[in-house]
Amino acid sequence: QLQVVESGGGSVQPGGSLRLSCAASGFKSEYYAIGWFRQAPGKEREGVSCISTSGGPTNYADSVKGRFTISRDNAKNTVYLEMNSLKPEDTAVYYCAADGRCTGWGIFASDFTTWGQGTQVTVSA
Repeated sequence: QLQVVESGGGSVQPGGSLRLSCAASGFKSEYYAIGWFRQAPGKEREGVSCISTSGGPTNYADSVKGRFTISRDNAKNTVYLEMNSLKPEDTAVYYCAADGRCTGWGIFASDFTTWGQGTQVTVSA
């Protein structure tokens, strides 16, 4: 059974950094595309970043390009989302998703089948 669990959320000031982790169990994450999504109160879930199977391409939403970096640690079966220069508008629940697609055309929740429970990120002064 494929499962993913997010961790690493918290509260930071604008300009700060956080690193989110997506730990996979029941499967080797390096053979699956992994996506990060976020949902703010009253807003739809949006794709933030994704990484294809090991060695494959990555993709980022325009709003986070140059600030967020997605990466894999295959030995730990974990995917990370390094978030720098955080802004108040980054405040949301962040979700990790597996078993989907990561292409250059966009990051779509409907492409992914396995979801974590989410981790809260709050950016405020």
